[in-house]
Amino acid sequence: MKIIPLIAATVLSVWALAAQAHDEHKGGIATTSAPAVKAPFDIVHTKITTEGNLAIFHMAVSGKAGQSKPGKTGKLAGSSVFSYVWPTTIDPSVVGFDKGAGILAFAVTSHPDFDDTPLYDENGDGILGNDGDVWHSHWVVLKPDDSCGKGALKVVDIPEGSKPKLPRTWPGLPLLIDSPGYTPVFKGQTVEVKVPFDDIGVVHASGFDGVTAALRVNASVHNPLLCVVDVFKVASGKLSLPGKVNQ
Repeated sequence: MKIIPLIAATVLSVWALAAQAHDEHKGGIATTSAPAVKAPFDIVHTKITTEGNLAIFHMAVSGKAGQSKPGKTGKLAGSSVFSYVWPTTIDPSVVGFDKGAGILAFAVTSHPDFDDTPLYDENGDGILGNDGDVWHSHWVVLKPDDSCGKGALKVVDIPEGSKPKLPRTWPGLPLLIDSPGYTPVFKGQTVEVKVPFDDIGVVHASGFDGVTAALRVNASVHNPLLCVVDVFKVASGKLSLPGKVNQ
């Protein structure tokens, strides 16, 4: 007699999990799975939602998110960066860069050959400069630069002698990059990061897209320093930033 209630409870549990998974993939940009793209970077859903003053950056892939990382080369020049990226229409000045500096994007990255989060100890070993391989977050400002390849994007370089406006958690690299320390959470097929804003209204008014990509440090470690060299997938297909926050 106890079997029926047990079966009923199991069915309800399965339904609840299915409903939760469905809710996670509601809104935002839905993307068809592409067998040609490696599953950890095969974007199937991208969205940005808000809770109070927090923006929640969410991406889902067809495989296990965060499973694939670059191989270590032992040197900075020519090393690779794997990334989950949310390009936005938010002006870079909102997070501490100069107004109109380029395309502001939020990124979750891994790169075993260098550490660009000098304020944080992501692997918890008491050493601040050895955990670039641990997935971590950045704000970056992007611009096209044909020296990276025709129509390719780069993280904007800071020319020697120039003094652009920079966030207080800028990691000291000659790039428009910020290392704010917001922790990405990987769970199965998804990666999410909660990011606080002083004025959440700028997020509500913004558009966004989703990108998975590999970047590479220039072999000469010079301008351009960090190029996008391999775009695995773009959520919208054309980097048109069609996503609407909370929709």
